[in-house]
Amino acid sequence: MRVLPLRWVVISVFVVSSTLNYLDRQILAALAPLLRAEFGLTNADYGQVLAAFSITYAVCSPLAGLLIDRFGLNRAISLGVGIWSLAGAATGFVRNLPGLVACRAVLGAAESSGVPGVGKALHMYLPAKERALGNALSQIGLSAGAIIAPPLATWLALVYGWRSAFILTGSLGLCWIPLWLWVSRKAGREEPERGSPVRVSRLLRDRRLWGFVAANIASMPVYTLWSNWTTLYLKDVYGLTLVRTNLLAPIPSFFAYLGGLAGGWLSLRWISRGWEALEARRRACLVSAAALLATAAVPWMPGAAWAVLAISFSFFSIVAWSVNLYTMPLDAFGGARAAFSVSMLTGAYGAMQAVVSPLIGAMIDRHGYSSVIVLSAVTPMLGYGILHLTRQPK
Repeated sequence: MRVLPLRWVVISVFVVSSTLNYLDRQILAALAPLLRAEFGLTNADYGQVLAAFSITYAVCSPLAGLLIDRFGLNRAISLGVGIWSLAGAATGFVRNLPGLVACRAVLGAAESSGVPGVGKALHMYLPAKERALGNALSQIGLSAGAIIAPPLATWLALVYGWRSAFILTGSLGLCWIPLWLWVSRKAGREEPERGSPVRVSRLLRDRRLWGFVAANIASMPVYTLWSNWTTLYLKDVYGLTLVRTNLLAPIPSFFAYLGGLAGGWLSLRWISRGWEALEARRRACLVSAAALLATAAVPWMPGAAWAVLAISFSFFSIVAWSVNLYTMPLDAFGGARAAFSVSMLTGAYGAMQAVVSPLIGAMIDRHGYSSVIVLSAVTPMLGYGILHLTRQPK
């Protein structure tokens, strides 16, 4: 019987934090129809709530990365998970729209530590060729949170009221912290990186970093669209009940599992054949961006089941893209700045979502979903063009 290597056991436990991260985040999307009715929100108002999360997520991401690199993974991620768990639970006690916005803002600030923490853990525990697969496992954790959120939220809302969903899911992170500290002590790898780290000022002058950032901004509107609007899309376009909507809405996240694994496997295969890591991941991004053009067909699906299938392929492709893009800073800049370099991408994602979410809501209110979906289908190819133009000359 083959035993799972210790490095993958440790990464698997860390990935549970990704699941909790997205569970706390996606409970809002799962319960959006109920909150929209209770607080009298328009789609534009809902976009503003998403923006409150995204602004603090973007602003705090680089700081979170620096703190993880400076003080170590264990202390920094324990603080981050603790704060976002309390903010998630507090959402269950809000009585008005400003309270909802405030809780989401604190949640965004604390959850900005999640993905940089994953980057740090991947560099600490996995060899270079396995890191995209490690990122795929993290994406599976994120998708698991998205899958669990709709049925769990629906059941809790129907039995105990929607507030109970936030209180319960927010409490789970407080149980994860001691588990991670125990596992990481067993692994014995919480130690400073060897060698002198690249100065942040030098890193900020590297055009590859800004290429990764710009490519992330260009490519990820489709990710934020399906992460935050799938439930409302199915309900508004096809007139489904909340129960049926939240049975269908998690399906694309299952395909996201496969997309992350496919993207990680593709770059691993090319690296094993002798390709340089950054070039292998860049090529995997090209394949993913080409596949994402099919997203434009979603508005013309003949029924809800076909729409879910098309959304699933789109989610599959963007996660295959994401696992490679988020691994590229680790290849380019090393472990001592692993958290900070990845945090620049998460900050860029948060900034993009802060701007794009209200625009998506306003466009849906005014023109429906079609124009938003078609536009999101083509921007990943722009992202690949940026990666190509900002690569390091040979």
